Amino acid sequence: MSEQERWLEVKRRLLEEAPKLGIDKLGFASADPFVELLDVLKRHREAGRESGFEEPDLEKRIDPRLSFPGGEPRSILSIAIAYPSKMKSPPKSEPGAYRGIMARAAWGEDYHKVLRERMGKLEAFLKTLVPECRVESMVDTGALVDRAVAERAGIGWYGNNCAVITPEFGSWVFLGDMITDIPFPPDTPVTDSCGDCTICIDACPTGALVGKGELDANRCISFVTQTKGFVDDELKRKIGNRLYGCDTCQIVCPKNKGMNWTHQPELQPDPDIAKPLLKPLLHMSNREFKERFGASSAAWRGKKPIQRNAIIALGNFKDESAVPDLIELVLRDERPVIRGTAAWALGRIGGAEAALALREALDRETDPEAAEAIKKAVNDACQA
Repeated sequence: MSEQERWLEVKRRLLEEAPKLGIDKLGFASADPFVELLDVLKRHREAGRESGFEEPDLEKRIDPRLSFPGGEPRSILSIAIAYPSKMKSPPKSEPGAYRGIMARAAWGEDYHKVLRERMGKLEAFLKTLVPECRVESMVDTGALVDRAVAERAGIGWYGNNCAVITPEFGSWVFLGDMITDIPFPPDTPVTDSCGDCTICIDACPTGALVGKGELDANRCISFVTQTKGFVDDELKRKIGNRLYGCDTCQIVCPKNKGMNWTHQPELQPDPDIAKPLLKPLLHMSNREFKERFGASSAAWRGKKPIQRNAIIALGNFKDESAVPDLIELVLRDERPVIRGTAAWALGRIGGAEAALALREALDRETDPEAAEAIKKAVNDACQA
């Protein structure tokens, strides 16, 4: 058997085994540098459109060799696992019992854990076939641009909404990469595309999709909900009741119509975690947060962003029943961001009780940014 025939047979065995390991799609790409991305990434940075969560070294983002120390990468395996887009019997928001919503990527068990487990099994199987091979696996937090890897590996195409869209599962997929020194025969990229469709761009609540496949992360609700600081008033209103992430550009995508995947048990939602009541989140301790949300990918930034977003949601709902809780926060919470955001929500809801508490809070506030938010909220409360 020639070397080429050997690697073709190993590839066939991997493709045969992948579904048994819970992997929905497996693609193979060369490990050549993604040189075509460098100018795109530079322009993105120069325009100030990065989220801050990316790998800062642009060379690491495009060159697989820098993620494969001590060896020469020859191939990258890209895996995809499909996740659900619909919830069975979702709980409803009601006056006095309003709920927030987590993005679908955070509905089930933390996908990083799920993908690592699946990839670990695939790597173990590969080493039974090729014991001498080297493998480096990464999920989301790796340096490489996983969407570029998936596109080259034939998993799907890079959509106008900046998601990889697969012919079989739409864009409801999680992606993982495995770099190896095995020279696998590469797959052919998918030829489908979004064409002239701009539905996702038109539907983006904040105009964060600034062009086809171009995202200004600073305006993307998905990124904004994961930040820890103050949020601009305009973006607060756009957040609505989102607690973590945003699915709008995927929900409206015609390629996702009718697509919902329930075959991965770990990724199915618990409705009360995926769509939790808002008021109980406001005073949740660290321990309670970890016990309830610790298994979700939404927990990686801690409870503060979730609590801040819950306050924003209550303000957007104009939930009068939340006024006592919000007054407690604006007067006594030790975190300036929470005090300032609670003030904004009280200003949105309005009323004499809110206005009185805000004036008291303004007299006591020592943080300049929170004080500015409270001062503005006093005026809003009087006009509400």
